[in-house]
Amino acid sequence: MFETTRRDGIAQLRRDGARWLSTAWDGGYVAADAVYNVTVPTGFDRTDLDAYREERLAAAGFPVGPALLTGVEMRHARCAASGPVTVLSTAGLSNPAVLPAGDEAAGADTDGRAEPADAAADWRPGTVNLVVGVDRALSDGALATLLGTVVEAKAATLLGAADAPGTTSDAVLVGADPGAERARFAGSATEVGSAARACVRDAVLASLDARYDEGPPAAADAEYGVVTDRQTDVRQP
Repeated sequence: MFETTRRDGIAQLRRDGARWLSTAWDGGYVAADAVYNVTVPTGFDRTDLDAYREERLAAAGFPVGPALLTGVEMRHARCAASGPVTVLSTAGLSNPAVLPAGDEAAGADTDGRAEPADAAADWRPGTVNLVVGVDRALSDGALATLLGTVVEAKAATLLGAADAPGTTSDAVLVGADPGAERARFAGSATEVGSAARACVRDAVLASLDARYDEGPPAAADAEYGVVTDRQTDVRQP
């Protein structure tokens, strides 16, 4: 079973011998006993992210491992568990990434540009981070499928809650236990995928509730973010 711990602005998800797939700055496949979600301070501008991670983890008494960074405080982190899946979430929506579709997209008139609402702003304390652990053995392909399942569930949840599928800086860590029962697939119709979808939904909504007293801000009201409204050339292959 994946275990969670929180202290000093860091949340840990741990399972000895786990294998992970990360979308962070140093992302990819990696074996690690523990991974982390780390709150960074207001005005954070460090670029030596490997060194920063090591400093923060060492100061908190954690072993080094893959990490995600966020401006959201860890007191707003929430977990959800179902069947073989555990999900840890933090959610901030100050920098939504909006993707108009249908008639809204057809009516776009910004000449293909996608621009931040405030390009001069340096600090954007948003980010929806998800750390997912599965008590099943998954191949590299199934772990990648799980990543897609998790991102899809995050996007559907945020569209319903805040009219945007994500922010400009979302990140995900998904992990599996190589020593557990094997699961060949991790799509939406599987035991793993179904549990992951439900856990992502509930963990994201709970973390939004913890972060925003009056509900999440609407994307249209966000101070920062992007709207992808460029037009494309669509044709048969």
